[in-house]
Amino acid sequence: MDPLYVIKIGGNIIDDDLKLSSFLQAFTHIKGPRILVHGGGKMATRLAESMGIKQQMIEGRRVTDAGTLKIVTMVYAGYINKNIVAQLQSYGCNAIGLSGADGNLIKSRKRGSNVPAGIKPSDYGFVGDVETVNDGLLKSLLSSDHCIVVAPISHDGNGLLLNTNADTIAMEIAVAMIRHFDVSLIYCFEKEGVLMDASDEGSIIPQIDTAYFEELKMKGVVTDGMLPKMQNAFSAINAGVSHVSIGHADNIKLIIDNKSGTNILA
Repeated sequence: MDPLYVIKIGGNIIDDDLKLSSFLQAFTHIKGPRILVHGGGKMATRLAESMGIKQQMIEGRRVTDAGTLKIVTMVYAGYINKNIVAQLQSYGCNAIGLSGADGNLIKSRKRGSNVPAGIKPSDYGFVGDVETVNDGLLKSLLSSDHCIVVAPISHDGNGLLLNTNADTIAMEIAVAMIRHFDVSLIYCFEKEGVLMDASDEGSIIPQIDTAYFEELKMKGVVTDGMLPKMQNAFSAINAGVSHVSIGHADNIKLIIDNKSGTNILA
């Protein structure tokens, strides 16, 4: 099967115009079908706080109340998504930007809606857990030479928009597309990979399997926002995604060539 690269970009790269532009230029030179999933949490957080809407996190994931839902939808599916699409167009990449509601791309259920009776779930508010991905739509757009840019907003099929973790969306898309392509999933952010010491870029861990991941969690090496990223990475590799890596956005070509970043092993 033909290769497909599902790449998630986030962290400080989204907030830095020069770094984002550099990444997007490199992204346009990747050969073959590509899907770019983006986050944008810091911009949404700053806007929410400027409006007096307090932000909460549970285990690295945002709690989304009604006010925050409006903000993340405007920021993620609006400004950030269209800014990325416009830049890719300027570099000669025919990009199309989508949220999960567009074309019924990503249908989710509100988190906690299916928890067994007697168990009180953490209240994440208007947060979605992915149920289905419209892989047919993605395949059709890719076959017409579109580069797809996906914002992390999904819907429940009943008119409700849901904030959905971008790392999870990238994983779910990658898994859904394995029936059509040889899929690689790459998480790009501002670090060289998974680091043994977060303050030392030279302490990159070249590869991590499930047992080592559990050890790193126990030691407190993998915490906060890196925890859901790693959980999604292992979900992808164990579901049949061919290659999963985590690394610096500046090194996207090296990551693809398996010369940089942290590789996740089944």
